[in-house]
Formats: sequence, structure tokens, C-alpha cells
Amino acid sequence: MPLRHTLPRLATAVALGVGLAPQAATVQAATEWDMPTPYGDRTFHTVNIREFTDDVREATDGELDITVHANGSLIGHAEIKNSVRRGIVPIGELIMSRLANENPIFEVDSVPYLAASYDDARALWDASREVIAEELSAQGLRLLFAVPWPPQGIYTQQEIEAPEDLQNLSMRAYNAASERLAQLAGAVPTQVEVPDIPTAFSTGRVDAMITSPATGADTKAWDYLSHFNHAQLWLPKNMVIVSERAFSRLDDATREAVIDAADAAEQRGWEMSRQETDEALSVLQDNGIEVSTPTPALAAKLEEIGATMTDEWAERAGEQGAAILEAYRAGEE
Repeated sequence: MPLRHTLPRLATAVALGVGLAPQAATVQAATEWDMPTPYGDRTFHTVNIREFTDDVREATDGELDITVHANGSLIGHAEIKNSVRRGIVPIGELIMSRLANENPIFEVDSVPYLAASYDDARALWDASREVIAEELSAQGLRLLFAVPWPPQGIYTQQEIEAPEDLQNLSMRAYNAASERLAQLAGAVPTQVEVPDIPTAFSTGRVDAMITSPATGADTKAWDYLSHFNHAQLWLPKNMVIVSERAFSRLDDATREAVIDAADAAEQRGWEMSRQETDEALSVLQDNGIEVSTPTPALAAKLEEIGATMTDEWAERAGEQGAAILEAYRAGEE
């Protein structure tokens, strides 16, 4: 072919190549992840997670964009873990103790009075984190971070002074530990998710619940009950997990950004939880909830239940549980 015919074609090809360059860059768009969470936008866990996703977006210049779907709007709480594992979504949040039926180590933070203060809860997390992370890793999941709820107490429609006052009450349960405590207290456990709590009380489905001051404030507990006993039974944690397969597809810099943001979210979340306890208790009182602490008789019964549940948990958790307890108690010395 004569050169004079070839040059125009080359020029056209070059021009097209230049014109297509921006489009090629556009094709390599940001990685977008959907992230289901069980709790509402006002919940401090959700606030913290949105800060985590903002940190990731900023650190990666938008190359990883995580969209948070709060309040169970994308996937229900009970299905979040399996949805991440199956690749339906790459990342999600759930309360750790929901997995107790898979392995008892996941409910170590929900054993009454095993760790009933923030300092003890932190020590217990330090003692259990590696074991829990290894268990998740075996399922193709990576633990990113975990943040505790404020200490759990007992909400009721009347004052609770004696152990007998709990008997035969229909009590909202959200995990195996709260269900077992209700049974040992003589109450009737009833599974209710956070978004359904107001309706459950207003329809008489439940008479009492074990949950945090934060949940009571978020769901405006004063609209459907009148008393909160700040028993400080345990501090359950929410954890954020990511599919190892999805995580491994990120480049090194993005993976590092996610890990750094997760570390910051865990540290920030623990402090937010402490602040939330004080603020939520004030909100409850300001709105007419009578806040009390257990009477000696009720405290004795709850501690007795705690001792029973600790023994039961240790037996179920086997060698993994023994390793956690050994490390935790060694840290207390």
C-alpha cells in the first residue's frame, strides 16, 4: 500500500487512541462495595462505620467506595454473615454473639459478669481476638474490627426489685446468652430485632428486654416502657468482617488503607461506646425512664446466673474456650 494512503489511517488511529484514553481510564472505575449493617443511622456503631468508610474513601482517593446500608435495609441481621461468606456482599457488620450456635467462642463477650466493665471487656477482647479471627479465617472471612455496646441492662414496664419480679415475663432476646439468662431467671425468651422493639412492646409481645442504654435511647424506650435497671451484665461487641476473597482482590495500598481505617475505627468506637453509656443514660432519665441498679437480692441472683453460664460456656467452648480464659485471667494477675 502506498505510504500516502497509510499515513491518514495512522493519523486517524492515533487520534482515536488519544480520544479513547480518557474513556479507558473511566473503564477502570473505583471498586464499589455494599455494606449491610443491622442498626439505624443514629446508633453510634453506624456513625463509627460511616467514619470508617469515609476514611477508606479518602485514603484511597475514592478507589474503594463503600456504601453503608443501615437498619437491615439491604440484608437482615441474621443473614449478614453468610451473605459476606457467600460473596453476595463483600463486607458487613453483625453482633458477634449471633454466631454462638456455630461456635461458643463467639459468645464469650455475652457471659454475664465475666467482663462487666470496659477495662475487663478490653482485656477479654485482647485474650480472645486471635482465636476468633482464626475461626473466621477458616471460613474465608477476615475480622476487621470490633466495638462493644454499652453494658447490658434490663428494661421493664415496672420496677424490678426481687428475682421473682422477672418470672414469667416475656423477655426480648437477641442472642443465645440473653435467651439463656431469661430462662434461668424464669422469664420467657422471645427473639426480637432492634427495629421491631417498639412494636413488640406496644402489642404485648414482650414485657422486658436485655439491651444497652444506647438501644433504649435510639428506639425511644420511654414511648413503650418506664424502667431501666443498669445491671451491667456484659458488653457484647459488634464486629465488621470482610470476605477474604474480595479483600485479596484489592491492591496492596488499598488493603493497607482498609486495615489502617479499621484500626482507627476500633479505637474510636471503644471511646464512643464509653461516651454513649453516659449520654444514653442521661437521655433515658431526661425522658422519664426510671434508672436504677440491682438490689442486693437481684444482684445475687444475677451473679448466680452468671456463674452458671460461665461454667456452661467453658464446657461448650472446649480447648478454645480454655485458652481464652487462661489468657484473660493471666492478664488480670
